[in-house]
Amino acid sequence: MSVNEPQDNPDGYVGLDAAHAERLARERGWSTVRALAPGTIITMEYRFGRMNFEVRDGRVVRAWKG
Repeated sequence: MSVNEPQDNPDGYVGLDAAHAERLARERGWSTVRALAPGTIITMEYRFGRMNFEVRDGRVVRAWKG
Protein backbone atom coordinates (compact mmCIF):
# COMPACT_ATOMS: atom_id res chain seq x y z
CA MET A 1 0.00 0.00 0.00
CA SER A 2 1.20 3.49 -0.74
CA VAL A 3 2.30 5.86 2.02
CA ASN A 4 -0.22 8.47 0.89
CA GLU A 5 -3.89 8.23 0.06
CA PRO A 6 -4.89 8.95 -3.53
CA GLN A 7 -5.16 12.65 -4.32
CA ASP A 8 -8.82 12.36 -5.21
CA ASN A 9 -11.84 14.56 -4.54
CA PRO A 10 -14.77 12.50 -3.21
CA ASP A 11 -17.24 14.99 -4.71
CA GLY A 12 -16.20 13.77 -8.16
CA TYR A 13 -17.99 10.46 -7.54
CA VAL A 14 -21.39 11.99 -6.72
CA GLY A 15 -23.92 11.23 -9.45
CA LEU A 16 -21.98 8.29 -10.89
CA ASP A 17 -23.37 4.78 -11.25
CA ALA A 18 -22.26 2.93 -8.10
CA ALA A 19 -20.46 0.09 -9.92
CA HIS A 20 -18.58 2.56 -12.14
CA ALA A 21 -17.65 4.70 -9.12
CA GLU A 22 -16.26 1.66 -7.29
CA ARG A 23 -14.14 0.60 -10.29
CA LEU A 24 -12.86 4.15 -10.71
CA ALA A 25 -11.96 4.48 -7.01
CA ARG A 26 -10.00 1.21 -7.10
CA GLU A 27 -8.20 2.30 -10.30
CA ARG A 28 -7.25 5.54 -8.55
CA GLY A 29 -5.65 3.60 -5.70
CA TRP A 30 -8.24 3.32 -2.92
CA SER A 31 -7.55 0.03 -1.12
CA THR A 32 -11.06 -0.24 0.32
CA VAL A 33 -14.28 0.98 -1.27
CA ARG A 34 -17.63 0.50 0.42
CA ALA A 35 -21.14 1.31 -0.72
CA LEU A 36 -23.76 2.06 1.92
CA ALA A 37 -27.49 2.48 1.70
CA PRO A 38 -28.88 5.81 2.96
CA GLY A 39 -29.30 5.73 6.73
CA THR A 40 -26.90 2.82 7.28
CA ILE A 41 -25.50 2.98 10.80
CA ILE A 42 -21.70 3.05 10.70
CA THR A 43 -18.88 3.81 13.09
CA MET A 44 -17.05 7.05 12.43
CA GLU A 45 -13.43 5.88 12.82
CA TYR A 46 -11.14 7.00 10.03
CA ARG A 47 -9.68 4.18 7.91
CA PHE A 48 -6.67 5.14 5.83
CA GLY A 49 -7.19 4.27 2.17
CA ARG A 50 -10.98 3.84 2.32
CA MET A 51 -13.53 5.59 0.11
CA ASN A 52 -17.16 5.47 1.23
CA PHE A 53 -20.17 5.87 -1.03
CA GLU A 54 -23.76 6.43 0.02
CA VAL A 55 -25.80 4.86 -2.77
CA ARG A 56 -29.45 5.51 -3.60
CA ASP A 57 -31.17 3.94 -6.62
CA GLY A 58 -27.82 2.72 -7.97
CA ARG A 59 -26.17 6.16 -7.93
CA VAL A 60 -23.65 7.71 -5.55
CA VAL A 61 -25.35 10.53 -3.64
CA ARG A 62 -22.50 11.20 -1.18
CA ALA A 63 -18.84 10.23 -1.00
CA TRP A 64 -16.20 10.66 1.70
CA LYS A 65 -12.76 9.43 2.70
CA GLY A 66 -12.09 7.21 5.66
